[in-house]
Amino acid sequence: MNSESLPERLILASSSQYRKMLLQRFGIPFECQSPDIDESRKTNESPVELAERLADEKAATICRNHPTAIVIGSDQIAVFENKVLGKPGSYEPAMKQLSSFSGRTVEFLTAVSVQRLASGFKEIYIDTTRVHFRELESKEIERYLDTEKPFDCAGAFKAESLGITLFERISSEDPTALIGLPLIHTAGMLRRAGLHLP
Repeated sequence: MNSESLPERLILASSSQYRKMLLQRFGIPFECQSPDIDESRKTNESPVELAERLADEKAATICRNHPTAIVIGSDQIAVFENKVLGKPGSYEPAMKQLSSFSGRTVEFLTAVSVQRLASGFKEIYIDTTRVHFRELESKEIERYLDTEKPFDCAGAFKAESLGITLFERISSEDPTALIGLPLIHTAGMLRRAGLHLP
């Protein structure tokens, strides 16, 4: 019997190191495959619709090649003042992002889609996490960026490490959603898809 026939085969449709580290908490074997999809936002597409569509398409793309595997697709969109935030990419855009967040709230929409083509299983969930920033001084932001260099993260911070010091509070149903994968809801979806957790 080859591995493709095993219903327990689990694939994370992502190349994100953050999602990989989160999924490792479950202590079950899985592999990572990066889906090749167009992540451009469609005309008049809301941030929620964008996050859900991308998570769904990521999982579906991998499912087509591995129909008996359980596949997890996920995507996260950061929203500030009704605008979708991109990854800063470098120091100056990151400084601008964090400066604008001072004393304000940023929403992070984290969508997860679990699919198994062979059984027709498909569920999608979206978590909304609100990050309330404290009043930030320029020197604090500079020290943070020099230390952590979070230029590959939407919002220009890493909540799983030093970035947590920038916040006043976080409002969320799932504490891991902000890092990239809402594990509470993902676990439930995986159980319904046929995996045994714990």
